[in-house]
Amino acid sequence: MKKIGILGSTGSIGIQALDIIRNDNNFKVSYLSAYSNIDLLIKQTEEFKPQAICIVDNNKINLLHEKFGSKKIEILTGEEGLKELSSRDNIDLMLNALVGYSGMIHTFLAAEQGINIALANKESLVVGGKIITDKIKNTSSKLFPVDSEHSAIWQCLEGENIESVNKLILTGSGGPFRTTNISKFNSITKQEALKHPNWSMGPKITIDSATMMNKGLEVIEAYWLFDIKIDDIDIIVHPQSIIHSMVEFIDGSIKAQLGKPSMTIPIHYALNYPKRIKNDMEKFDFLNSSELTFQKPDINKFKCIKLAYQALRSGNSYPIVLNVANDICVEAFLNDKIKFIDIASYIEDALAAHNACNINDIDSIFNVINTTKKYIKNRIGNK
Repeated sequence: MKKIGILGSTGSIGIQALDIIRNDNNFKVSYLSAYSNIDLLIKQTEEFKPQAICIVDNNKINLLHEKFGSKKIEILTGEEGLKELSSRDNIDLMLNALVGYSGMIHTFLAAEQGINIALANKESLVVGGKIITDKIKNTSSKLFPVDSEHSAIWQCLEGENIESVNKLILTGSGGPFRTTNISKFNSITKQEALKHPNWSMGPKITIDSATMMNKGLEVIEAYWLFDIKIDDIDIIVHPQSIIHSMVEFIDGSIKAQLGKPSMTIPIHYALNYPKRIKNDMEKFDFLNSSELTFQKPDINKFKCIKLAYQALRSGNSYPIVLNVANDICVEAFLNDKIKFIDIASYIEDALAAHNACNINDIDSIFNVINTTKKYIKNRIGNK
C-alpha cells in the first residue's frame, strides 16, 4: 500500500487526488493540509482518517481540537505545521498541491528526506529550481510532474535518451482572451478572466491562464525538470486542449500525449507511477472530436510570456522576482485592487527595478522574495 501525504487537500488538485484515492485500495492517506477551508478538511479527515492534519489559519485550530482532539490524529497549525509534515520520511509520496511560491520550501524539505514528490506546485521550480534539483540529485527523491503539460512531456520521454531531444513543445489553450483584441484588455473584469474555456481550475491558476503567465512559468519549470536549453522550449497555442504537450526528437519524430482536458489524468499518472492503472475516466474520441488547430502565441498581447523568457535568460534571482510579483498581482486583481492589464506591467516594473543576486541557499531565495513583496505591495498601495 502506497502511503501518501497531501499538502493543499482542499484545493482543486487535492480534491481530485482524493477522488482518485477514494476508489483505490492501494493508497493510504498519511496526512492532509488546508489553508483555511476547515469544513472540507474536517470532512476529508473523517473519510480518509489520516494520521495527521494541518490547518494553516491559526484562528481555526480550536475547531479541529474540538472535532478530533479525542481521536488519535495529530493536529498541527500554521506554516511551521506544514513544514513539520513536509519534513516527514514515513510516507512514499508527497503531493504538493499548494498554490504560489510558498510551496517551494515544502518541496525542498521533502526532497531532503528522500521522499518522492508529485509536484503540482510549479512555483517550486520557478523560485527554487537550482536549489531543489541539486537536492534531488543528492538524495533518493524523485519529482513526478502533475501539471498536464509537464506530465505529457514526462510520459513522452519515458524510455528516451534526453540527448535525442531536439525541442520541447508546451501547448496552451490561449485562455479566455485568445481572440480578444488588446485594445479591450483595459476593461477585462475578474468574472471574465475566471471563465476558462476548457479547464476547471482554482482561481489563481485560472488568472495565470488568462494572462498566459502559466505558460511562462511552465517554460521555467520545464527547463529545470528536463534539463533542456532555454531556446529548445517552445510554446504553441492549441485551443482545443487535447494535445497536452509534445517532444520533437533529432530525427524529426514527434511524440505527443493526448487526452481529454482533465487534470485527473496527470494526477492519476503521478500517483500510480511507474504503473498505469485502469480507471473510469472519459476517453478522448477521435471520430467525434473537432479539428485540432495550432497558433503562434501573441507575446505582445500576452506580455507575461516574454517576461518569463526574459527572467529565465537573466537567471539567478530574476525568476523569483517574476513569480513573486505575479502571485501578489494576481491576488490584488482577484481582490479588485488592480486591473487585469496592470498584472504584466507591475511584473515588468519589478524585474526592471531588481538588482541581480546569486541564489546559493534557501535564505537567499527568501531575501529576494521579501524584497519583491515589499516593492510590489508598495507599488499597488501607491497606485
